[in-house]
Amino acid sequence: MSGTVDAYLADEAETLAFGARLAELGLSTELVCLQGELGVGKTTLVRGYLRALGLRGAVKSPTYTLLESYEIAARRVYHFDFYRINDPRELDYIGLDDLMDEPAVKLVEWPANAGDRLPAAQVEIRLDVQGRGRYVELLDRR
Repeated sequence: MSGTVDAYLADEAETLAFGARLAELGLSTELVCLQGELGVGKTTLVRGYLRALGLRGAVKSPTYTLLESYEIAARRVYHFDFYRINDPRELDYIGLDDLMDEPAVKLVEWPANAGDRLPAAQVEIRLDVQGRGRYVELLDRR
């Protein structure tokens, strides 16, 4: 999966499976921005990715905590959700600049709420409701 990938995801199972395919990208320190409206399946897609890496525990949405951190098979993954961010300066409280420099995959929901605080994303994923399912577009800029 490189370049641009477009797909229709009929249900949650297909969203989880698409997330699992992200593991095939061999991400190590990339910034992955996930875009789409509330409830479109961004966290579900992340759950599929984390399960494919071997995570067996719960995958919580970081909507209230802003950040969930995972250590999976000697790999660090940060899952951010900036939905509740009103001012990008609020991200100073979680040490965003230092976290972006960490050797970890960074999955960011609602990246636009970070303003100019994020570096350029190597991978962008957009989810949109289409009928009863979801349309997903992945752009890999690496």
